Amino acid sequence: MERVRIRRVYDPVNPDDGYRVLVDRLWPRGIKRSALALDAWEKEIAPSSELRRWFAHDPGRWRDFCRRYQKELEAAPEAWARLLAYTLHGPLTLLTATRDVDYSHTVVLRDLLDAEWAEAEPAGERASPVCFEPGSGNDTE
Repeated sequence: MERVRIRRVYDPVNPDDGYRVLVDRLWPRGIKRSALALDAWEKEIAPSSELRRWFAHDPGRWRDFCRRYQKELEAAPEAWARLLAYTLHGPLTLLTATRDVDYSHTVVLRDLLDAEWAEAEPAGERASPVCFEPGSGNDTE
């Protein structure tokens, strides 16, 4: 069973979504706050505006984006702890308005959360590799 999923805010709600958390810094365009089914909005966990603008979803900058974003996450331990705590209660769905989900911060978050859980699980479970190229066979979803 998947512990962490990624969905766009524009996708229909799935009964298996579990705890739904918006992880974008900005509220999604075209969606009323009352219309979005979510349990929390963790905007502090999103990449900084500067990093987001620099990256601009350029696949050529993907690996460097991952490294820079992980450094930002290290500087936000409270937000990281909240996100990790959400996974203790069952499935977690990370919501984003990003069009290209394969090259988004949600992939980094999912992989880091999966890695945290793999460390806590019995030997033989492998952590999801962080920041592999989408479509390389190492990503999920």
